Amino acid sequence: MYIIPAIDILDGKVVRLREGDYNQKTEYDVSIEEMIERYRSNGTDFIHIIDLNGAKGDFTNQKTLFDIIKKTDMRVQYGGGIRTIDQVNNLLDSGIHRVIVGTQAISNPDFLPELSKAFVKKDGYANRIVIAIDVLDEVIKYSGWMESSPIKLMDYVDKCLALGFFRFLCTDINKDGKLGGAAVDLYKKLLDHSPFIKLIASGGVSSMEDIYELAKYDIRSVVVGKAIYENRISIEEIKEWNLKALSSI
Repeated sequence: MYIIPAIDILDGKVVRLREGDYNQKTEYDVSIEEMIERYRSNGTDFIHIIDLNGAKGDFTNQKTLFDIIKKTDMRVQYGGGIRTIDQVNNLLDSGIHRVIVGTQAISNPDFLPELSKAFVKKDGYANRIVIAIDVLDEVIKYSGWMESSPIKLMDYVDKCLALGFFRFLCTDINKDGKLGGAAVDLYKKLLDHSPFIKLIASGGVSSMEDIYELAKYDIRSVVVGKAIYENRISIEEIKEWNLKALSSI
């Protein structure tokens, strides 16, 4: 299981939200560029960047973010406001390693079939599409976690698998930003239902003990954010762990 450090951006600032609530944000006194360089200089080669404005349909951060991302040689998993097939294509062609799709995949019934037609048959492209599943009490949330979907969680996973998508980023909103431990039971349910998915865990990780607990299951990687910013997990610990886990991502 690989640890992917996270950088969440809101109004141009590095932040972490609590339970996905934009009114419960913690701002960190570090620039996006400084955070990326901190990871890179300590041997991190893979980062997770979310444009929280973009997730709500506000794309004022995007140009600045893309300009910064283009300057790094690290692999980037990027999400927040991906609304069109052209956007996905442009991001992948520009060097983004993985693109996360969430709101559009849920709110527009034609989006995933069109995305499947455009990318699943391309060599390696399906592996570069990440389906975001943001869950509150097993209800799927979207549009910056402000809207609820009537689609049942496991039904949605099945739909995505049928279209050729197999990499999922699952965040338990109840856990997010609380440093109270990861949603192990939720991830176990997903893996029991679909053992062959490539699952990325997100939310709640507070220490390396949580990492060891997640590693007991067939979870491919875990996104860690607040635990790093609050000095619960060091970048050096992440580097040491990831050197042993390169084959899992």
